[in-house]
Amino acid sequence: MNVPSAKETTAIPLVIFNASEPQPRKAEIMIEFYELAATDDKQVFSPYCWRIRLALHHKGLPFKSIPWRMTQKDRIAFADTERVPVLVDGEQKLADSWKILEYLDERYPTPSLEMNRAELRFFRHWTEMVMFPGMIRMIVDEIHKTVHEKDRDYFRATREKTFGMPLEEFAANKEAKLEEFRKSLNPLRATLKAVDFLGGSQPNLADYLVFSGLMWARCTSPMPLLAEEDSVFAWRERMLDLFDGMARSIPCREIN
Repeated sequence: MNVPSAKETTAIPLVIFNASEPQPRKAEIMIEFYELAATDDKQVFSPYCWRIRLALHHKGLPFKSIPWRMTQKDRIAFADTERVPVLVDGEQKLADSWKILEYLDERYPTPSLEMNRAELRFFRHWTEMVMFPGMIRMIVDEIHKTVHEKDRDYFRATREKTFGMPLEEFAANKEAKLEEFRKSLNPLRATLKAVDFLGGSQPNLADYLVFSGLMWARCTSPMPLLAEEDSVFAWRERMLDLFDGMARSIPCREIN
């Protein structure tokens, strides 16, 4: 994971697929999904991987989760990438979260993610350009504590090179940053006072994109980013209950 980075969206699938070919029945599919994990294999925390995990559940596609760590780049070299998510579906080997979402929606169109809707691209760019940068300033030191011990030196060295300062200094003044972050959610907050989900009565990819960022924080930091009386908090509770409580079952560090 290299969060947040616009470069994450530049990779392309290695194999060109033909969406007109007959699709295998879901029962015959076992997709392999490489996702970033902490010391506990079940504690998956990359927001880019969470997009895919939620999309797979949305479509009812069975998959095998393969926990991956930052220093295991050789394990995903077959996909011509150094970061996850990576998805393997038969002969298809794909990297980059958005390309994977596009593939899933074309290959398995029902139920649809409606990838052609322009507002979904807005939520993609808003999360990557506004939400994730606001969060990383508060939680990067806690992410360092969360990653697998063999990844910690790599994580610190690469992030401190990017930020130009120690992680602890970059993440200082958390309370002031938290107030600023919560204000940045005002448009989201106002929307969720009127509807249950960003998709309306049911969640869609917009919900998954935003929720993935909140799962990143929930899994890696004890600091609660949302107040319990917040409409965004209530929406997050509904998202945690989706798919038989799948997200709620993931080990997390958040202290409520």
